[in-house]
Amino acid sequence: MAEEKNLEYYLNLDWTLIEGQDLDFDGNPYYFVEIKEIPSFLFCAKTQEKARERYKQQLKWTLQVMLESGEHIAEPGEADDDTDWESLCP
Repeated sequence: MAEEKNLEYYLNLDWTLIEGQDLDFDGNPYYFVEIKEIPSFLFCAKTQEKARERYKQQLKWTLQVMLESGEHIAEPGEADDDTDWESLCP
């Protein structure tokens, strides 16, 4: 029997995190966490520690919306189709 892919299942996957630092409009540094498999996901905080600590709540909300809308959730290790976003976005 296949495992049910519910919110708990997705929250426990080994997501590919992309972490970085940038400057806001006032020139102040902030830290961000992106998830490679979910291109629309981005979480920002004033410190790297807060970004790492708090991105999981945002991930939970993002996954809930994706599940409720029936959107495909790409899992870590799933083949990357190298989507050409420029041709999709006018």
